Amino acid sequence: MTDKAKDKTSVVNAIWRFFSSVRLAVVLIALIGLLSILGTVIEQNAEPEKNVRLFKKIFGEGLASTVYRISESLGFMDMYSSWWFLMLLALLAVNLIVCSIDRLPGIRRIVSRPMEPLKEEGFGHHGINKEFTCKGSINDVRVKVATALKQLGFKPDEFIFERGVQYYAQKWQHVRYAVYVIHLSIIVILVGAVVGIQFGFRGFMKIDEGQTTDKAFSRKGEEYHLDFSIKCDDFTIEFYGDTDTPKTYRSWLTVIESGQEKLKTFIEVNHPLSYKGYTFYQSSYGPIGEENGVLVFRVKSKDGKSEMIFKKVGDAFKIPGSTLEARIMAFSPALGFNKDEKPYTYTEMLNNPAVYVLFREGRNDKYGGWIFKRYPKSWDIPDGSKLELVDNWGYQYTGIQVRKDPGVWIVYLGCICMTLGLYFAFFISHKKIWVLLVSGKGKVDIKIAAYAHKHKGTFDTNIDKAFGPLRDQVAADKKGD
Repeated sequence: MTDKAKDKTSVVNAIWRFFSSVRLAVVLIALIGLLSILGTVIEQNAEPEKNVRLFKKIFGEGLASTVYRISESLGFMDMYSSWWFLMLLALLAVNLIVCSIDRLPGIRRIVSRPMEPLKEEGFGHHGINKEFTCKGSINDVRVKVATALKQLGFKPDEFIFERGVQYYAQKWQHVRYAVYVIHLSIIVILVGAVVGIQFGFRGFMKIDEGQTTDKAFSRKGEEYHLDFSIKCDDFTIEFYGDTDTPKTYRSWLTVIESGQEKLKTFIEVNHPLSYKGYTFYQSSYGPIGEENGVLVFRVKSKDGKSEMIFKKVGDAFKIPGSTLEARIMAFSPALGFNKDEKPYTYTEMLNNPAVYVLFREGRNDKYGGWIFKRYPKSWDIPDGSKLELVDNWGYQYTGIQVRKDPGVWIVYLGCICMTLGLYFAFFISHKKIWVLLVSGKGKVDIKIAAYAHKHKGTFDTNIDKAFGPLRDQVAADKKGD
């Protein structure tokens, strides 16, 4: 071999050793894990303001903008689509493939090695060793040994020699390939993740109450059209008691395709909608003003009759069973009162909706007041009727995250393979057993040698249980003597 050929061979061997290193696998897995944690802290594909607020908390006002720009330039705002993250996944896949190929010949030799009788002097030198003597003929003992081995799940071969007989068997030798199933499952999961990253979509939809759209936008502002439309029929939010802390918020949606309603449902946090490969997650909400807003009232007259009324600010309506007319004078999304008891709106979010209603009788103003959605005591009218503010439509929008991941089924397949591989790798063991029966004068000497590459203690206990009747017979014979 020439020096040039030797140099090429040495380079190839060095590259092979590098990619077959277990240390490399540990480093890559740890690095990918740490980056994934970082990817959960830094919200991916989010509006810049969200992560800027995060950086302000960590680095302070002065450094937040600089850290954000550096992070964005390095790809941390869309980390899972970055070239360096995909390169790490590719390196891990190559590492697993090379490691598997490098160690396959040794595993194959162990699995394909035929089971052979054990020399008599070899008994006593295995992980599990047992020895005892039974009275009786060898033929009687052979039946009991065959029963015990069957109970252990073995189908033994038989080797007859001059002084007796030996049984030997192994099972689950192919379980040693379980590690390759795990390696394969990791590669399948990585492939599924890359397919999802490269051919999937992650975006955001902003839908005003009562409006319909088929448009979603990526973090970069790119417009994406769905094959169907989503209509926000209503958006509701619940709070913890009298606080302004949201308890839950949900959007009532209708899926419209080819002009027909295909599905009506709601989404809320941790309760998404899936349709035609797309998943819609409730993520945010906000106000849009009162120009197109509709206020929904439930009016209950003094005689108990109830009626639903839909009006806008400035509209008037009659109170059933009464001579009163109600006119909606003003609307506040979050009404509060200052120390002078003067009303003011403390946020544009719909934290505490209220309407000011003026009641008139004929041409005369009778009384007026604020009616709150969240406080039933404000619904009472002095004449004995009730005016409840049930809802406010068209005053806010719902923010929905949209995801399409064509690689998710590949990931699911990989997870199933990994579950099977882990089960066989951790709970199933390659086992071998040899049982030697040596005939003597009116007795049979029994020697057992066994091996398990995992769960040796459990295998030892199972052998004791299976051969218990024979050992009990030994104890009974000794007691009789």
